[in-house]
Amino acid sequence: MAEPVSWELTTAEDTVRFGESLGAVLRAGDLVLLAGPLGAGKTVLTRGIAAGLGVLGRVSSPTFVLARVHPAGDRGVPLVHVDAYRLGGDLAQLDDLDLDTDLEASAVVVEWGEGSAERLSEDYLVVRLDRRPDDVRVAELEPHGAWESRLAELSLAH
Repeated sequence: MAEPVSWELTTAEDTVRFGESLGAVLRAGDLVLLAGPLGAGKTVLTRGIAAGLGVLGRVSSPTFVLARVHPAGDRGVPLVHVDAYRLGGDLAQLDDLDLDTDLEASAVVVEWGEGSAERLSEDYLVVRLDRRPDDVRVAELEPHGAWESRLAELSLAH
């Protein structure tokens, strides 16, 4: 496994821009797992990912609906945004969302998915967000499978 790569995100705008650079390299079949405590910026990052993908619709936390599908825009790749927080590790409920089917045609971003959603693909990227006391976020990227070689795409775009 490749070494994790970290970025400091001083403002919410930095988090969105970082997400845009990630979204710009995503393609159908990509799985991104977002980890971090409440308030770390997972949904803000997803807004940036959606902007980078160019998908349609407003991005908000899917906590109560579990998953939102954002139709493809100009790039032709839809985004499935999942919040696995309420699933509490219940893998049967995760299976009920049929994400493996969505993964074939969409980029899938799962908040709180670490520890459960990685079984959807051997190729996935974990983005851990941490919020320091000075309100700066730190994003640590941990690539798995094909993401170990694809991480350079993001480095160039960032």
